[in-house]
Amino acid sequence: MKCNCEKIARYAKAMSHPSRIAILQFLSRRDECFFGEISEMLPIAKATVSQHLKELKNAGLIQGTIEPPKVKYCIRKDNWQEAKKLFSEFFDENSPFLVPDKKDCCK
Repeated sequence: MKCNCEKIARYAKAMSHPSRIAILQFLSRRDECFFGEISEMLPIAKATVSQHLKELKNAGLIQGTIEPPKVKYCIRKDNWQEAKKLFSEFFDENSPFLVPDKKDCCK
């Protein structure tokens, strides 16, 4: 099985913050929404929300469309499905990454 290590790491890094997980959950329940709706839902500064959106967008998990003067966001479904597949394969019991079920792994 080929390792898609860079892609897995990119998606994992993008999802490594609780606010980004909250943003992804929020967007997953909608077809799209505007920045203001996202920033109202999180108890953090708008600049911080913007930075989290940038990280998710750079990883390809979301996409943004400019509708002046606003930006609307949505889940990027093709990459979301790819991330889902990669993580599923990574944690699959037949994966080369499988950690043996040993009780004394460090002894």
